[in-house]
Amino acid sequence: MSANPDQYVAVVDLLGGASAPSGGRKVDTLAKTDAFELKRLTLSQGAEVPEHHAPGPITVHCLAGRVAFRAGGVEHDLPAGHLLHLAAREPHALVATEDSVVLVTKLAAPAGS
Repeated sequence: MSANPDQYVAVVDLLGGASAPSGGRKVDTLAKTDAFELKRLTLSQGAEVPEHHAPGPITVHCLAGRVAFRAGGVEHDLPAGHLLHLAAREPHALVATEDSVVLVTKLAAPAGS
């Protein structure tokens, strides 16, 4: 056990300061280590994240609002309180169907990939 537990623990307010930008999106990095990265996307209705992929597995958790999330050629409705996970390098995109806040956890790429 660490003599200073605060060195290893951080409390993050996931919705604090997360207001939808006018006509766009905002990305905040909430935490980052060699093993993972935690990002909050704040999206106004209609904002899009074009197709891309992550080198490692990810989870996408809609905290507020609703997004249409496309992966594997299929569109998934992702309302507040729902999450999905994707394998490494899976192409994906999304559009906010409402003002939304989305939490993305990016894990490090598997060794040797």
